[in-house]
Amino acid sequence: MTVEHDAQARRFFVRTAHGLAYLAYEQKDGDVIDLQHTVVPDSAQGEGVGESLVRAALDHAKATSSKIIPTCTFVRGWIDKHPEFRRMIAPPTSRARRPQP
Repeated sequence: MTVEHDAQARRFFVRTAHGLAYLAYEQKDGDVIDLQHTVVPDSAQGEGVGESLVRAALDHAKATSSKIIPTCTFVRGWIDKHPEFRRMIAPPTSRARRPQP
């Protein structure tokens, strides 16, 4: 399975036989990536597509020396099952949004 990264659309994606699967993110100030939403077509669930998307996002974060915010419930659940990745989670002070002018 090949996961692609579309930096302009801010998502990692896989083209499956059942449609497009993706993990959308937002680049925060500095080196923090907010992993916001994972979508996998119903008929492709259980095939490891979501896990491949999360791993690609975490590999990208590692390669860019970034921390993550696991806003997406799927990403949070995956990290709960793989506690060795918890060290990649941004500290709470990095998560605060700056006030809008």
